[in-house]
Amino acid sequence: MISRNTILFPAIIGIVGASLSVTAAESEERVDSVKADDLVQVAFRKVDKNELLGGVSVLDMEDLQKTNYTYEPQNLEGYISGWNGNSIWGMDGDNDGGYLVLVDGVPRDMNNIPSDEIKSISFLKGAQAVVLYGSRAAKGVILITTKRGKEGPLTVSVRANTGWHVAKAYPEYLGSAEYMTLYNEARRNDGLSNLYSDEVIYHTAAKTNPYRYSDVNFYSDEYLKKVYNRTDADAEIYGGNERARFYTNINYFRQGDYLDFGEAKKNYTDRFSVRGNVDVNISKVVSAYVDASATFYGSRSGHGNYWQQAAMMRPNRVTPWIPVDFINPNVTGALDLINNSLNIRNGMFPAGTSIDKTNIFADYDIAGYTKFTSRQFQFDAGVNLDLNPLVKGLTFHTQFAVDYATTYNTAYKDTYAVFVPVWGNINGKEEIVGLTQEGLDKHTGSQSVSNSTSRQVIHFSGNFDYNRTFADVHNVHALAVVSGWQRTTAGQYHRTSSANIGFEVDYNYDRRYYADFGISGIHSAKLAPGHRQAWSPTGTIGWRISNEDFLKDSQVVNELMLSVSGGILHTDLDISNFYMYSANYTQGGWFSWAAGGYAATYPQRGANEDLTFIKRKEFSVNLRGQFFNNLLGLEGSFFVINNEGLLINNSTKFPSYFSTYYPESSLVPWLNFNNNRRVGFDFGVKINKQIGEVNLIAGVNGTYYDTKATKRDELNADAYQNREGKALDGIWGYRCAGFFNSEDEIKGWADQSALGGSNIQPGDLKYVDMNDDGVIDSKDQVFLGKGGWYGNPFTMGINITAQYKGFSLFMMGIGRFGSYAMKGDTRIDDNNSYSYWWVHGDRKYSAEVRNRWTPETTATATYPRLTTTNGANNFVASDFWMYSTDRFSLAKVQLTYDFPSRMFTGPIVKGLQVYVSGSDLLTIGKNRKILEMNVGSAPQSRFYNLGAKVIF
Repeated sequence: MISRNTILFPAIIGIVGASLSVTAAESEERVDSVKADDLVQVAFRKVDKNELLGGVSVLDMEDLQKTNYTYEPQNLEGYISGWNGNSIWGMDGDNDGGYLVLVDGVPRDMNNIPSDEIKSISFLKGAQAVVLYGSRAAKGVILITTKRGKEGPLTVSVRANTGWHVAKAYPEYLGSAEYMTLYNEARRNDGLSNLYSDEVIYHTAAKTNPYRYSDVNFYSDEYLKKVYNRTDADAEIYGGNERARFYTNINYFRQGDYLDFGEAKKNYTDRFSVRGNVDVNISKVVSAYVDASATFYGSRSGHGNYWQQAAMMRPNRVTPWIPVDFINPNVTGALDLINNSLNIRNGMFPAGTSIDKTNIFADYDIAGYTKFTSRQFQFDAGVNLDLNPLVKGLTFHTQFAVDYATTYNTAYKDTYAVFVPVWGNINGKEEIVGLTQEGLDKHTGSQSVSNSTSRQVIHFSGNFDYNRTFADVHNVHALAVVSGWQRTTAGQYHRTSSANIGFEVDYNYDRRYYADFGISGIHSAKLAPGHRQAWSPTGTIGWRISNEDFLKDSQVVNELMLSVSGGILHTDLDISNFYMYSANYTQGGWFSWAAGGYAATYPQRGANEDLTFIKRKEFSVNLRGQFFNNLLGLEGSFFVINNEGLLINNSTKFPSYFSTYYPESSLVPWLNFNNNRRVGFDFGVKINKQIGEVNLIAGVNGTYYDTKATKRDELNADAYQNREGKALDGIWGYRCAGFFNSEDEIKGWADQSALGGSNIQPGDLKYVDMNDDGVIDSKDQVFLGKGGWYGNPFTMGINITAQYKGFSLFMMGIGRFGSYAMKGDTRIDDNNSYSYWWVHGDRKYSAEVRNRWTPETTATATYPRLTTTNGANNFVASDFWMYSTDRFSLAKVQLTYDFPSRMFTGPIVKGLQVYVSGSDLLTIGKNRKILEMNVGSAPQSRFYNLGAKVIF
C-alpha cells in the first residue's frame, strides 16, 4: 500500500494541477520570493514563518548566539512557550515514552550537539504539527536543524571559553560528638541504654586523637576543591559557491571535578566532536547533501560513589588513614602486618573495622580507576529532485541516515586490606597495641572491560512536495511522505521502530483563509495482528486577519494569524512492552513432591488480542501577531488534550479469584480503559525597541497546564481516595495534625499502630482520621498537591538584551511555580538508602535533627523525636514533609563586547568578540536552601565564564 500510494501521488497531483491550470489559463502563476531567514523548519519542509498555523514555536539559535553562548542547548524554556524544560504542553517527559528529538530529521540525542552547530530549534507542539512523524511523535517533537554552508569566501571563526564551577551548597551533617550524643538520646527514647560513653564523646569533641576518635567531615577542604574548571573551544569553517557549499565544526571541551584526593583528583570529563555538512547542486534539477558527525566522549573517575557515601557514612564510623607511628614498636605482629602491606601511603595505613572492610577514601587512593568511553558516528544524506519540467510545482526529497553509538568502561581495579586497630594508653600516650587485618592486597595489573553497549539507528524518508499558486490567490500545497526508522540496542531483543505514511494537503485563499488537512498511517508490532494499523487525522483552519483590507495598511496590526486545530493521533508510546496482548505463562516448583524440573505451569496474565492504540484527541486555538510597527510580537495557544485508552492490568472488571498472591498468578489481561486530560495555554511576548542609541529586546514566555485523570478503574470506599478527577502528578499521603505531646493524647487519638507498630510515643507525628473509623491506615491517605512530574504547572521565562554600540548585556530568568516535593528516602538498592530528612535507625544525622521534639521543645520542635527503630510512624508520606518548589532563578547574565570592524582591516582577522558570563547565579524562593542542595550527588553549582570569539 505504501509503494502504490507513493507511485500514484505524483500522477494525481499532476492531474489536479493540470485541471486548475486550465481553469486559470489566463492567470499568471505566482512565484513567492520568501527570504531564507523567514523560512522555518517544520515536518519535512520549510514554511514562511508568517504562515505558521499554530502549535509551533521556533528558536533561531544563530541569532541567540550573538549575545548568549552556551555549550549545549540549555534553559530553552526561557525563550520558548509550550516547553517547560521537561515536556511539551505537559505531556510525558524525555524517555522512550516521551517527546521525540530529531536532529536534521533523524532521531538523535539532544545532549550530543553543541549549540554552535545549531541553526534553529523548532518545537512542534500541536497534533497537526507532528502528525506526519507518526506514532512516536504523539507527545511532541523537538526538531533541531544544524548549520549549513553559505555562498561566499572561506570564513573561519574560533571561540574559546574557560570558567569555574562554584558549589552552591553542601548538606550539613553533625560532627561525631554531637552525633553520638543525639544517638544516645535516640536509644533512651527507645528504652535502651547509651551506646557511647561520656569519655568517648569528650575525647571526640576535644579532638585529643582524631585517629582514634574519628570525626570525618566529607565536605571539608581536605577532600574537596572550592572550584573546578571547565574549558571548551570550537572552530567553525564554512563557505562555498553556487555549485557547492560546506560547513564544518570542530569542538572540544574538558571539565574537572570537586574531589581533591587520590585517583579522584584526576577525575575529568571530555568531549571531542567534528561535524561536516556539504550541499551540492548537481544540476538545475538535482541537488544533494551529505552530513557526517563524529563524537568522542570520555571520562575518568576513581572507584566508588563519594557523594552517596558522604550521605551515608557516619562521621565516627571509621578513620580512613592512620599513621604507622601510632603502632607501639613492641607489637611486632602488628608491624609485620603493616610491613607486608602494599598500600602504605605517606607513612599511613588504611583503616577499617570488621564491618567496614573498605572505605571510600582508600577506594579512591588504592583501588584504581575507571574510564568511560563513548563513540558516536552519525551519517545522513539526501537527494532533492525538481520535477517542475514534468509537473509544475512538484519536487521530490529523500533522506537516508545511519548512526552508530558504542559505550564501554575500562578499569584497573585492585582490592586491598584494611587494618583494625586496638588502642591503648601506655604511660599517658595513646598507641595502637593490637592490629587485625581484614581482606587482602591484590594488584591485578590487568585492565578489565565492562558495560559494553552499542546502538544503531537507521532512518529513511521520501516525500513528494507539490506547491503551486493559481490566479494569484489560490495557493495549493500537498505532500506525501513515507518515513521510518529503527533503533537497535545491544541486549534488547526488540528494536524500537517507527514506520508511517503521511499525507498533507493545505490550501489558502489570497494568504487570508487557510485550511490544512493531515493524516498519517501508522504501524505497531506491539499489537496483535489485525490491530497493528491505524490512521491519525488532523485538521486546521486559519484566518490571517492582517491581510484583510481593513488592516492591510494598519500601523498597529502588522501581522495577525488566528487558527483552530483538531486531531486524533494514535500512538503506542504508552504501551510499554511487546506481546502485552497475549497470554503469558511461567513455571514454578513450590511443591515438595516435585521430582525434577518444575511442579506446575501457571498464568501471569490473560490474553486480549483486541488491545489497541492509545489516542491523543486534541483541540487547540492559536494566535500569533506583530503590532505597532513590529515593536511587539505575540504568540499563544490554548489546548485541550485527551489521552484515551491507557492500559490497565490489575483491573476491577474481573473477579478477585482471577488473581492469586501465592503463587503469584493472574488471568487478568491488559485492557484499554483509563483516560487523562491536559488543559492549558502558552504565550510568548517579545518587544524590540530602539531607545536613542540603545536597542532593547525583551521577551516573556509562559506555559501553564493542568492534568486530570478523567477515567479510572478503581473501587474506593471513600470518594476522597479516588484518583479520578485528580491531577495525574498527585502526591498522596496523610494529613498531619502535629506532634503527640503526651501519653493521654496518644490514648485519645485514632489507633496509628498500622503505621508504626504499637510503640507510639510523645514526639511522634499524629495524622487525621479522614474516614472517622478510629484507625489510621492507607484508607486515610488523601491528595496533597501536584508533584510536577512533567514539569511545573506554570513555567515562565524572561530574557532581556540591551545593546549599546559594541556592548550587549543579556539577562535571563526562569520561574517555576505550582508544584510540591516530598522530603523522603533515596534508595540505592534493597539494602541501602539514605535521607537528609528521614533520619532513623543508624543513619547519618543531618542538621535537621537539631530541631527534634523533646519534652522541653514541645512548643518549638519542627522534627519528630529521635529513634533507633525504623520510625515507620513518622517517616511516611504526609504534608508534614511536603514543601513548595516555587522559585525564580537568575539563569544567566552575560556582558559582551564586539570590537569595531574598523579595527580589523588586515587580511587575517575580521572580527573579535569577548564576553563574561555567569549561569545559575541566584534562586529566589521560600525553600531556596532545599532547592539548591543536592544529597547523595555532586552539588549544584554557579558557573562563571570568560570567552572570546575571533573571526578570520
